[in-house]
Amino acid sequence: MKRTIKRVAVLGSGVMGSRIACHFAGAGIPVLLLDIATPQEAGGKTIDKNKTVKDALAAAIKSNPSPVFTKAVVQKITTGNFDDNLKDIAGCDWVIEVVVERLDIKQQLFEKVEQYRRPGTLITSNTSGIPIHLMTEGRSDDFKKHFCGTHFFNPPRYLRLLEIIPTPDTDGSVIDFLLQFGGRILGKTTVLCKDTPAFIANRVGVFSIMSIFSLMDKLGLTIDEIEALTGPVIGRPKSATFRTADVVGIDTLVKVAKGVYDNCPQDEAKELFAIPAWLEKMVENKWLGDKTGQGFFKKVKTDKGASEILTLNLKTFEYGPRVKAKFASLEPAKLIEDLPSKLKALLAGGDKAGEFYRKFHYGLFSYVSHRIPEISDELYRIDDAMKAGFGWEIGAFESWDAVGVAKTVEAMKAAGYSVAPWVDAMLAAGNKTFYITENGKRKAYDPASKTYKLLPGSDAFIILSNYSDKIVWKNNSCKLYDIGDEVLGLQWNTKMGTIGGDVLGGIQTAIEKAEKGFKGLVIANEGANFSAGANVGMIFMLAIEQEYDELDMAVRLFQNTTMRARYASVPVVVAPHGLALGGGCELSMHADKVFAAAETYTGLVELGVGLIPGGGGTKEFALRAADDVQHGEPENIPLQNRFLTVATAKVATSAFEAFDLGYYRKGVDEVVMNPDYRVAEAKRSIIDLYDNGYVAPVPRTDIKVLGRSALGALLAGINGMQKGNYATDHDALVARKLAYVMCGGDLSEATLVSEQYLLDLERQNFLSLCGERKTLERLQSVIKTGKPVRN
Repeated sequence: MKRTIKRVAVLGSGVMGSRIACHFAGAGIPVLLLDIATPQEAGGKTIDKNKTVKDALAAAIKSNPSPVFTKAVVQKITTGNFDDNLKDIAGCDWVIEVVVERLDIKQQLFEKVEQYRRPGTLITSNTSGIPIHLMTEGRSDDFKKHFCGTHFFNPPRYLRLLEIIPTPDTDGSVIDFLLQFGGRILGKTTVLCKDTPAFIANRVGVFSIMSIFSLMDKLGLTIDEIEALTGPVIGRPKSATFRTADVVGIDTLVKVAKGVYDNCPQDEAKELFAIPAWLEKMVENKWLGDKTGQGFFKKVKTDKGASEILTLNLKTFEYGPRVKAKFASLEPAKLIEDLPSKLKALLAGGDKAGEFYRKFHYGLFSYVSHRIPEISDELYRIDDAMKAGFGWEIGAFESWDAVGVAKTVEAMKAAGYSVAPWVDAMLAAGNKTFYITENGKRKAYDPASKTYKLLPGSDAFIILSNYSDKIVWKNNSCKLYDIGDEVLGLQWNTKMGTIGGDVLGGIQTAIEKAEKGFKGLVIANEGANFSAGANVGMIFMLAIEQEYDELDMAVRLFQNTTMRARYASVPVVVAPHGLALGGGCELSMHADKVFAAAETYTGLVELGVGLIPGGGGTKEFALRAADDVQHGEPENIPLQNRFLTVATAKVATSAFEAFDLGYYRKGVDEVVMNPDYRVAEAKRSIIDLYDNGYVAPVPRTDIKVLGRSALGALLAGINGMQKGNYATDHDALVARKLAYVMCGGDLSEATLVSEQYLLDLERQNFLSLCGERKTLERLQSVIKTGKPVRN
C-alpha cells in the first residue's frame, strides 16, 4: 500500500518531544502533542490539565535557537494529555514516543497506545539508550511489525541525523518508508542502524571524545589546547570537544560512555570508555555543563560588567582565564583551505600537535574499522551519522581516504594500532580508497561483497564536485560542470563563498556557455554556506586607495552579472543554503527561480557595514515594492515595508521566513527541506522551464517610483530613529541614501522609470558611501574581527 503521513502524535513534551513536534509542524505536518495530565492543586482548585504540555511547548518556542522555521507553524500543533486525549491517536498515521528513559514506563505507555492506534499505524521510540527490541514485549504482531526506533538528535531542527533502528519483527517496508520520508519530507540524513548500544553516532562520537580525554592526560595537554586542536581546523564544529560536552551535558556523556562500557564486553577499546576520576568528580560536583551553569567552561562577569569565559583546570579544579594554544604546526595548517590537504599537513607535524593528531586519527580509524559489521554493515552509514549528528565536515572513512589508506595503515601498525581484517583484504585486492566516484555518482566499498556499491539516493540528488570528470570550464575560483540532460552547474570555492571578480566572471561565462547549447544553468555551492556576500576586502582596498574608477567598474560588473542572470536566454536557477547574504541574496533575487534549503539565512545586510545593496538589491526591492501595490492600497505602504527590511539589515532565520521578508517570491521560489536535493530540484525545474517554451523576461521600464512624496515620509522616520538613539548618525546617513534610491530620487511626482535608471542611482550612492570614513571603519572592522563596529 502507499503510505502517507497526514498527522503525527508525539507522546512526551520534554526538551526532545516538544522540539520534534515543532520540526514536524515546520515540515507542514499537523501534530498532536501529549503529556501527563497536570494534577490539580491542593484544595481542589481547578487547573488546566494541559498545563504541563502547554508550558513545555511555550518554553520550546521561546528557546534559542528557535525550533521552528516561522512562528506560524505552531498553529499546526494541538496539545493534550494522556488521560483525555490518548484516544485521539486513532487519527494519526505515526505515533512517536519521547517519554522518560525507563523501559517499564515506555512499556506501560505502549500497552495503552495499542488500545487506540489503528492497525498499520507507525509506532516508534526516540530512545537513545534502551534496546529497541525490549520495548515490544507483550505487544501484538501488528504493533511489532510497525514498530522501530527513530532516534532524532537534539536540536531536531538543526542536527540532520535521524537514526532508524529496526527490531527483528519490523517490516522491511516500514524501514524503507521511514528512510525515504525522513530524508525527503523531514530533511534528515537517515541512517539505518543496528540495535546495538548507543547505535552509530553516539557510539563513535563518544569514543572520539573519550579517546581525546585519554590523549589529553597522556600528552599533558590542557582543555584550551584540545579545543584548538579539535575544532574547525580538522573540520569539526566550533564547539570542538569540551564545549560540545558542556552543551550536550556531561551527565549525558557519562551515561552513554558507561552504557558502552557495561554492555559491550567484546569492544576492543572498552577501557577507553571507563570514566576518568576527574570526570567522575565533575558529576559529583554537579558541574554538568550549560544545564548547571558550569562544566568545563564557566561564564562570569568581570568587575567592569563584561562577560568572560573561564576554563576549568583539571588538576586544581579551579577556573581561570582561557589561554591561547600555541603549536608550531597548527598556524601554517590553518592557511590551507582544502581540508584533506590540511589533515595531511597536521598528521605530518613534528611537534606535540602532530603527535596528538596521529594518535587520535590512528585510534579512530582502528575503531571504526572494527565496528563493521557490529554496528553497521556499510561504512558510509558511519560517516553519514557522524557528519549529520556530530557536525563533522567529513566522516572517519573519508578522513582516512584523505590522508591515504595504505600509507596510514602501515604507520598505524608500526605504532601498535590494528585494523579490521576487511581493510587488509580491501588493500590486498588493489582497492586503495573507501570511496570512488564514477559518472557523477559516488560509490562506497562494501566489505561483504568486496565491491564498490552505489550510495543510496545517488539518483535523487546531485553533488556538483562528483562531476570532476565533466568540467566544462574553470578559473581560479569557479568550476562549471556538465551535470547531464543538457544542464550546466556552477560552483565556486572562495572563503565563505564570497563573490569577487573571479566569481562574477565565472557567472557571466557560465551563462554565456549555457546559452550556446544547454537548457540552462544551476548555481549552487557546497560546504557550509552558499555565499556570505561580496568580497569586502576588495571593496575596502579600492576605497581606501581612492581607486573610484576601478570601484565603479567593480560595482557595474556586479550589477551587470545579476542582470545577466535575470535576462539570460535560458533559465538560471539558484540553489542556496546556509548563509546567502548581501551579494549572495542579490544573485538569488535575480534568478528565474530559487530552490533554497530550509536552513538558508538570507538578507541584504549591507547597511551594517555602512553601504547600501549595490549589486541590484536596492533596485530590486524598489521594483518589488512597486509591484506589491494592491488595488486600493496606499502606494507608500509596500515601499515602507521593503525599506525597513533593508534599512534594518533583516536576515531571514529560515528559507520560509525569507518569503515573509520579501527576499523570495511566493508562487515562484521553493524551499527544499533536505539540502542534498537542492541541485537535483533546480535541474529538474530548468528542464521543465526550457521544455515548456522558456521565454526570457524583458527589461522593465515601467517601475513606478514615488519621489518626494514617499521620500519625505521615510526621511522623517529616519530622523525620529536618530533622535531616539536607535540609529547612529552614520546609520541615518546610509538610510537616507537607501531611501533616496528606493524612491527614485528627488522627483516631484510619481514617475515610471527603468531598471537601469534605478541601478545607476544605486551605484552612485553606493560609491558615495565608499568615501565615508565611518563606512571604511566598518569595513575594516569586518575584515579584522568578522563584525562591523557600531559608529
